[in-house]
Amino acid sequence: MDMKTILRIDIVGMTCAHCAARVTAALAEVVGDAPVEVDHEQNQARLTWSAWISTESLRAAISRAGYQMTDLWLEGHVAIPVAGMHCQKCVAKISAAVSGIDGVEEVQVDLHLSQVQVRGAFDFQAVLSAIIDLGYEVGSGSTVEPESKKILPVAGSVDNREVVNLSIQGMSCASCVATVERALAQTSGTTEAVVNFAEETATVVTSASSAHLIAAIKAVGYNATEGVIESIEGKEAQLAALLRRARIQSGTALLAGSCLMLGMWLDLLPPLQDQPFWLVTGGLVAAVMIFSGWHFFQGAFKAASHGSTTMDTLIALGTGTAWIYSMLIIALPELVPAESRHLFFEAAVFILGFVGLGKALESQAKGKTSLAVRKLLDLTPKFTLRIEAGIDQRVAVASLEVGDLLRIRPGETIPVDGVVVEGASSVDESMLSGESIPVDKLSGSRLTAGTLNQYGMLVMRAEQLGGDTVLANIVRLVRRAQNSKPAIGRITDQIAAVFVPVVLLLAIITALGWGLFGPEPALSYAIVTGMSVLIIACPCALGLAIPMSIMVGVGRAASAGLLFRNSDALQAASKLTTIVVDKTGTLTNGKPQVTSMVNFIKGQPLLEIAYSLERLSEHPLAQAVVNYCEAQKAQHQVVTQFSIAPGGGVQGLIDDVAVAVGNYDYMQKQGMTKGLKALDFAETIIYVGRQDQVLGYFSLFDSLKADSLAAVEHLQSLGLKVVMLTGDNVATASQVAAQLSLDDFFAGVAPDAKLAHIHKLQAAGERVGMVGDGINDALALSAADVGFAMGQGADVAIESADVALLSNSMLGVGRAIRLSRLTLRNIYQNLVGAFAYNLLLIPVAAGILYPLMHQLINPVFAAMAMAASSVTVVLNANRLRLVALE
Repeated sequence: MDMKTILRIDIVGMTCAHCAARVTAALAEVVGDAPVEVDHEQNQARLTWSAWISTESLRAAISRAGYQMTDLWLEGHVAIPVAGMHCQKCVAKISAAVSGIDGVEEVQVDLHLSQVQVRGAFDFQAVLSAIIDLGYEVGSGSTVEPESKKILPVAGSVDNREVVNLSIQGMSCASCVATVERALAQTSGTTEAVVNFAEETATVVTSASSAHLIAAIKAVGYNATEGVIESIEGKEAQLAALLRRARIQSGTALLAGSCLMLGMWLDLLPPLQDQPFWLVTGGLVAAVMIFSGWHFFQGAFKAASHGSTTMDTLIALGTGTAWIYSMLIIALPELVPAESRHLFFEAAVFILGFVGLGKALESQAKGKTSLAVRKLLDLTPKFTLRIEAGIDQRVAVASLEVGDLLRIRPGETIPVDGVVVEGASSVDESMLSGESIPVDKLSGSRLTAGTLNQYGMLVMRAEQLGGDTVLANIVRLVRRAQNSKPAIGRITDQIAAVFVPVVLLLAIITALGWGLFGPEPALSYAIVTGMSVLIIACPCALGLAIPMSIMVGVGRAASAGLLFRNSDALQAASKLTTIVVDKTGTLTNGKPQVTSMVNFIKGQPLLEIAYSLERLSEHPLAQAVVNYCEAQKAQHQVVTQFSIAPGGGVQGLIDDVAVAVGNYDYMQKQGMTKGLKALDFAETIIYVGRQDQVLGYFSLFDSLKADSLAAVEHLQSLGLKVVMLTGDNVATASQVAAQLSLDDFFAGVAPDAKLAHIHKLQAAGERVGMVGDGINDALALSAADVGFAMGQGADVAIESADVALLSNSMLGVGRAIRLSRLTLRNIYQNLVGAFAYNLLLIPVAAGILYPLMHQLINPVFAAMAMAASSVTVVLNANRLRLVALE
């Protein structure tokens, strides 16, 4: 069915016609030529087109324009294809379930069409979940017909999928990751599932309910809960409990092993013939093994019952075999040759003690890495001063509402996002941008939660609270990046999936080889080597090698004001060869000033036309012209049929006469060629025209940022070529290029032409990074291998590119690239270490050095080596916290 669909978007932050123009332009990038109506007074936008479009793309476009989308409504009723309906009982069940959802006014279930039609103001995802939870399948291709209905929440997407975060319990190695990912990926409606072993979480893009996902995880032997522990206190309590339990369990096992070993060394234990003593000892060892290592045996049993193997399988088999063999020697000694009657009780408990201790240290390091990002949220205060009827009241930040007036005293932390309505001060935004220089705040300036007010008293109006603040969005973005998996991780997952079965096979072959062909005591040697192979193999190190480096690297980036969208962006940034930069606002301050005006005619028409048109634009050049006209006391007139040509200029009608302001090419296109001359000045020239005549021009100059030269030199020191694209004239562009020693530049490039330049560089084999503001350079940013969006603190659109720079400085680009390279190097170090460890030590555990040394590795030392390998990977990853980014 092909019919028009109307979407109504609720938008926060629009205050004037300029705002409406910016939102219109941003949405046009998403919907193309389809009509867009934006009403800043109603804070709404209406879009008309005949296909679904994701909420994420709309939200990102509006965010790039500097505003926030709060709700999305569908003007139509929705028809949902449903498979599995067979009878009137199905009709009744679905009707009852969907009718019970808040806002649903009417439900019609059509068996013949296998379709459910819903009418009302409702949460679309809730309807889908209700149908799926009844056991039916929701198909694609939902149709929409006229009538006003609310659809998916902003966090979701109108294609019926949403992101579900799960906490997973019971994973012990990379093999577990592969098992859980496979189970989630096979769940109906799931398009992507990524499991992070280091965080013990899963991020799933799916239309299935969380209950279905949790059931799928339980079906393969693990436990899961929806959501993750966000509170610092909750996560720290969880870590403390884990370490306390691990200390007790490991301490008990190590104490028992030490007592047995000392008894043997000091010859304090009776001979093996004292069967009652050793049977009691075996029972006590079993009790210690159950207390200290029950989770290993439980995990191994669950994995076996679901036809899989994990690290728990290796530990349980190794220690279980040692205990059973020892008990066999005690209970039925005649079955074992005399020369092979060696007990392994101390080895079994030592192994559990060392492995348990290693896992605890590993979990502690992983937990601290995870907490490093979450503690950003702890920067906001618990209480603040709310002004009520002119009186300051101390209230909990959690009780604030949008629109509340708050008093921020010197030295206090900003509690929520908002805008200054009274006062002046400087605010330390270093926690947000990584820049130590305080930012001046006046009436109308934006304030961000977690930043620190310095010397002045401020009154602010609360606008974004709790999870809607910039700080909360940053934490979500960082955690999403930490939980993502780079392309290199897929290969490691494939290896990890078969690692444990291969080790089991090697252990069996090793034991059989020593038992059948080894010297006496062959059976003891078989047990020792088989147990050592099982214990020394370490799938944990493989599983931690990549996610630990990603977690620490992305967290380190966030602390420097660099936000990576995902780990693929991190990996891609490490391979860049060319950086393409815009001039205005990137290399320059983005605050041009009029240096001169040339008027070809007498009187005020030039100023009045320029002022009337440019006041309707928010381009930096337009604002400079407006400031100049205001200083000259110019008057503005009513403009009709106003339009903007990005990178060119603006035009409209004044008293039904065509007028325009723009660059040389734009004026030619408007047919205003009388008096038009191409001026070769090292400044930006803006012409003013009426009908077919140019009335004069403005010369503008935009100074370079103080750190632009240092930023370019840093990029070039990293082996990168720096290329500038600008819409300015050749004279201005060549002057900037000379001052900064750029590798190349292109002048007179319109915004839509930047795309062609990037494609040309890519066709020549370059890996291209594009640096822009995330608003005017959206297409070029998306076309580049890595897009860098620059902004000033909270003003940057953090969803608009692969990497968002929270400081308005090009230095962040070099820092991001250096950190990405260091992180990739750290990943390779971890992978090489993990593979080398297993490739070298498994043969040693199997006894390959016995012909040279006439000695086998003790299984206890194998356990210590295995625990040390995982801890080493974690510690190596944490070195990234200390790296210098310059």
